[in-house]
Amino acid sequence: MKAIRIHETGGREVLRLEEVAIPEPGPGEARIKVEYAGLNFIDIYQRTGQYKLPLPFTPGLEAGGVVDAVGEGVHEVKVGDRVAYCMVNGAYAEYAVVPAAKLVPAPPALGLDVVTALMVQGLTAHYLAISTFPLTKGHTALIHAAAGGAGRLLVQVAKRAGARVIATVGTEEKAALARSAGADEAIIYTQSDFVSETKRLTHGVGVDVVYDSVGQSTFYGGLDCLKPRGMMVLWGQASGPVGPFDPQILNQKGSLYLTRPSLGAYVATREELLWRANELFAWVQAGELDVRIDRIFPLAEAAEAHAYIENRRTMGKVLLKP
Repeated sequence: MKAIRIHETGGREVLRLEEVAIPEPGPGEARIKVEYAGLNFIDIYQRTGQYKLPLPFTPGLEAGGVVDAVGEGVHEVKVGDRVAYCMVNGAYAEYAVVPAAKLVPAPPALGLDVVTALMVQGLTAHYLAISTFPLTKGHTALIHAAAGGAGRLLVQVAKRAGARVIATVGTEEKAALARSAGADEAIIYTQSDFVSETKRLTHGVGVDVVYDSVGQSTFYGGLDCLKPRGMMVLWGQASGPVGPFDPQILNQKGSLYLTRPSLGAYVATREELLWRANELFAWVQAGELDVRIDRIFPLAEAAEAHAYIENRRTMGKVLLKP
């Protein structure tokens, strides 16, 4: 089968299309014939070595496809089932072997492209707005990178929960996309200072929560946007990691809360995984959640796909198709 392999960390040139053996599922595992693999920023962190993995490896943490074979003791799925998964490396390939307990059955009414797009980014939007800081009516949230795949879903889940949403984006086109997802306000950070604009839009009060996937370039400004006892949810680092800082800053700025969550802790059990995924699927089928597929690249163009998301050009989900 064809797969993208990384033998040494570095730039996009380390993504190599190779012919490798089709993997066999072991006990408790299933083999998936991959129809779509999802791209996420964590793929770039792993490719560059910012997040370290044993070499060589096949990148990609999410995919959707059809169960092709099952190992001993598998009862969650059977051959022929349409499924999707996340949090297991190896998706940039024609076949992937995955623990069966991590597979989510795809509803018949939804395409595998949409189901795949909801795995990392949809589940992330769900846990951020429903669990990390449970939004309700009366809350105001500041959401950075609100026009990207996860950001646009987070805006929609936040609005569904009843919150007021202030979005930050880089262009007029992305501002329109954030508003189409339900954002009440869209700040174009390349044209105005998001801190002063957030203060203006909240009449100096500040927001209850900042959802920050950008990291280094927005973190300290985000702290200045929070009302006393507000929460900074630092869930990504697209501009680079936030360096060490003095926790006394949280005291000085109003007894703030800081959390650095990641998806794995919020889908730690199969029950929680299925609960979050099935809620997302139900919202999509009811017309309450819009999933935007931005670009689909052939597997062989994985490097071009990485460039596309690294340059922050995305306005929705980016997928690879083997």
